[in-house]
Amino acid sequence: MASQSIRRQRVHIFFFPFVGGGHFIPMIDLSRLFASHGATSVILTIPNDAAVFQNSIQRDQESGLQIHLHTLQLPPDSAVLKTTDMSAPPLTDTSCLQEPLHNLLLSRRPDCIITDTFHRWAADVIDVTGVPRIIFNGNCCFSRCCDHVLETQLPHNKVESDSEPFLLPGRPDKIKLCRSQLPIFLRNGIEFPGKSKKSEQNSFGQVINSFYALEPAYVDYYRNVTGKKTWMVGPVSLYNRNQEDKAERGQPSAIDKYSCLNWLDSHKPNSVLYVSFGSLARMSSVQIYELASGLEASGKSFIWVVGKILGIEENGEAKKHFPDGFEERISSSKRGLIIKGWAPQLLILEHESVGGFMTHCGWNSTLEAVCAGVPMITWPLSAEQFYNEKLVAEVLKIGLRVGSEEWASWNMERKVVVGREKVEAAVRRLMGDDGGEVVEMRRRAKGLAVEGRRAVEEGGSSFSDMDALIKEIESFSR
Repeated sequence: MASQSIRRQRVHIFFFPFVGGGHFIPMIDLSRLFASHGATSVILTIPNDAAVFQNSIQRDQESGLQIHLHTLQLPPDSAVLKTTDMSAPPLTDTSCLQEPLHNLLLSRRPDCIITDTFHRWAADVIDVTGVPRIIFNGNCCFSRCCDHVLETQLPHNKVESDSEPFLLPGRPDKIKLCRSQLPIFLRNGIEFPGKSKKSEQNSFGQVINSFYALEPAYVDYYRNVTGKKTWMVGPVSLYNRNQEDKAERGQPSAIDKYSCLNWLDSHKPNSVLYVSFGSLARMSSVQIYELASGLEASGKSFIWVVGKILGIEENGEAKKHFPDGFEERISSSKRGLIIKGWAPQLLILEHESVGGFMTHCGWNSTLEAVCAGVPMITWPLSAEQFYNEKLVAEVLKIGLRVGSEEWASWNMERKVVVGREKVEAAVRRLMGDDGGEVVEMRRRAKGLAVEGRRAVEEGGSSFSDMDALIKEIESFSR
């Protein structure tokens, strides 16, 4: 995948990931990828996060790569970070790390630091040290272009209701959204609380976990219209090449990988739908009930990773969130496998029996489905997920919508429930045996998977961008 050649004078890069899983995991992949290109990668972490990826780092070290962990010591009053996990929300306060980070940069001055944008305070702390700073955001150029148009041209202010569609002007494709699909803060005309314009303006540039062939018009648009220095270095998940890396990526799995793979082995190719909404999102008990009912009514096989549920407690009693006998029926018939907790997502998506992915359209999940060549049923919930849905369903044409229309924060209960009928219809449509539309969707998805792997191989676009960035870091560090 990447050159193992060692440069005469290694470039030293610090990586400062955010504590939430959607940003934390790809940053670790990114640091390992840089090391495979000859850089010395140092991951700045906190004590309870270090163990999550220790085994993968050790395997890299044993293969000769220069990659290391540096644990930032937490002050006594940092209770939040001492107990956080992979589902930490984007506004988690990490400012208690200011002093240990500042002291480290002064004592061990790297050639560059790549920091997650959700460390909202980091720009001021890093820039006074003079260490060049690059931003990692965790999304794609398409969604960034959507943000840029919405922030600069305000097309959503020209419609009279939240349900009235409006066009995003000046885009390579005719993309329409509704105000109900936009973040609440954007509808209300205020800036996202975690965003720092100063952070972007003073940075050396941005690394993006995507690849040129996936969204060429939007890479060009973003670079040309915004003028921001950008390197496309993904898909970073493809660095996980062996089964151990894939199985151990993230938190410990709630299911033994062999049990999971054996269950998948017992099903025909393209016959299983994988259902997961990420580590952060919560659904209400009512929505879980409707989803379960729709999945069962579809008659199709599925693996469902059931995350944390909103409102499972009411008056001290657990609310009902599965139909009576649901778990027993799908288990005895071997039609369904329910995982309550973390799942080995890469292993599942890459298995030949998996023919579809019902997803919240978080960028990591979306890109991992692309890399596996798996078409999607899109069910966006929050963040930039409604933009990603547009890319998947309308631009790339490798997915179909379940009908989610309401943006809400990860911990908010939605006013509108997606009914079992819509769930059943979407599953039957994607996982059915006939229909030229789905056949063509699968063909396009497989083609993009080939392009993604080509991008990270020697001579590919992401491989070249990675080498170009390292050379730039070398040039300004001398």
